[in-house]
Amino acid sequence: MLRSIWRVLVFVLGLAIGLAAAYQLWVFGHVWWWVEHNPDSTAFMDDRLRTLRAKNPQAQLRHQWLSYARISAHLKRAVVAAEDAKFLDHEGFDWEAIQQAHEKNLKHKRVVAGGSTISQQLAKNLFLSGSRSPWRKGQEALITLMLEKMMSKRRILEIYLNVIEWGNGVFGADAAARHYFGISASQLTAEQAARLASMVPNPRFYDRNRHAPWLAAKTRLILGRMNAAAIP
Repeated sequence: MLRSIWRVLVFVLGLAIGLAAAYQLWVFGHVWWWVEHNPDSTAFMDDRLRTLRAKNPQAQLRHQWLSYARISAHLKRAVVAAEDAKFLDHEGFDWEAIQQAHEKNLKHKRVVAGGSTISQQLAKNLFLSGSRSPWRKGQEALITLMLEKMMSKRRILEIYLNVIEWGNGVFGADAAARHYFGISASQLTAEQAARLASMVPNPRFYDRNRHAPWLAAKTRLILGRMNAAAIP
């Protein structure tokens, strides 16, 4: 009887390890493919589309890929200045920012800061749900390492700018520029770029509240930091 139980346990453990390994290979294969090919969608985009279609079966996301060379340098600098000032220097994780975020969250007794780098945010958007769990954070870290080892910083930033959410059903820099300003992302001015970058942490809220005082203040702050932001 005891031997039978052990056999079942060993089988279940082996199956779990096999499934986990298969998933990691699946993720690795996608990252490898995206080094040279553009992703058509992401886990986060698919999740948002399901939510929108629950209310409107005909809903579509607004998304148009724009190559790195055609995206305004102002937007690249604004996003790096706002989201990950050490983007070119770290290997996926900004440990100082993570520590600062942890201390701020302890002080406020709730999550008010994340400290995630652009690479970490991209890992989450490409593959993961919005749930918070030790497993998800561990998987995010592993995917971040894959991105950093297999892709150049330029490619990471290119994909990031093309897939992040910028409003209700609005994804990517070009769709955002057209949604808010009626122009391509290649034509964005420094102030427009700073405004878009200031919306990244809470895009659906600022899509509805475009004249929020905090948004204007954050835009001015980012504008002041953009010249110092290093981009690929």
